[in-house]
Amino acid sequence: MKNFKKYYIIPATPEEIYISLTNPLSLQLWTGEKAEMSTETNTEFSLWDGSISGLNLEFEENKKMVQQWYFGENDEPSIVTIKLHAHGDGTSVELIHTNIPEADFNDIVEGWNDSYFAALYDFFVE
Repeated sequence: MKNFKKYYIIPATPEEIYISLTNPLSLQLWTGEKAEMSTETNTEFSLWDGSISGLNLEFEENKKMVQQWYFGENDEPSIVTIKLHAHGDGTSVELIHTNIPEADFNDIVEGWNDSYFAALYDFFVE
């Protein structure tokens, strides 16, 4: 199992980013795919029409979200923590993804960089 941590600068307020990450209609706007999401803890979510799914663990409005991502039969849960920090250029998004299966690590990192946060960045720039 591997861990990944990175910061992304998105030209939007923490409030705008939080809504974009937690509201199913906003998620569908910037991903272009069906999304199921709730800010209720212990609810399941699905992004990119089911390509990503898991369990919502914790929310702190406009500041943080914690999710468990499903990767089949792993001994330890894969946890995604996204923290939002106000920044001079918008929001510094701190991503921490733990317990990523070795076989999936490169694809996950590429997905975070080239799909997930690239699409969110483009949503606010265009």
